[in-house]
Amino acid sequence: MTTEILETTNSDAAERIEVTKIRAAFPDAILDVNTFRGDTRILVRREQIVGICALLKQDLDLNYNYFVECLGVDYLDTKPDHRFEVVYNLYSLPYTLNGVRHGKNTRIFIKAAVPEDDPVVPSVVSIYPGASFPEREIFDMFGIRFAGHPDLRRILMSEDWIGHPQRKDYPLGGEKVRFPGNKYGPSVGDVPIAHAGESYFGKTGDFQGEKS
Repeated sequence: MTTEILETTNSDAAERIEVTKIRAAFPDAILDVNTFRGDTRILVRREQIVGICALLKQDLDLNYNYFVECLGVDYLDTKPDHRFEVVYNLYSLPYTLNGVRHGKNTRIFIKAAVPEDDPVVPSVVSIYPGASFPEREIFDMFGIRFAGHPDLRRILMSEDWIGHPQRKDYPLGGEKVRFPGNKYGPSVGDVPIAHAGESYFGKTGDFQGEKS
């Protein structure tokens, strides 16, 4: 048995009210729209992401009141005009408050296009406070900076780590990592491999004095 994957492009997804309202408020913001397995993804200019998120959250016809997640994607050499995308997964959560029904039980994906030579996106923490830690993770793993973030710093790797491990051009391999109690975590291989921008005796590759 074969499974057919259905994907539609602009003509099929453009009738969604979210697309119509974004086009009306930000005429030049939308770069692409497509629908895949029932989910609509809207690619927008990064400069407009805060305004678009505010519209999606505050407009009573949309009411995207729940920030599910945001994540980074590295398309390395596959897209002509940008390398990265930041994907925002937003949900209109239905609930009743003081007898008033809120939420539409719908989901939308907003994607911000991010160029490699200027990997900066405005932070949406002012609209969705729950974006704070996910934005920090994207910064840590992909090196995408979020302008206006209240506390932008690494969240998984140590502050002196060099490079961003989820970039597709990041060297494969592993090194032992020191944890509290002078214990070491597992590495991909027995031989330490220098990461981008460092030597074996760099900030994260110094094995002098290591205990097995």
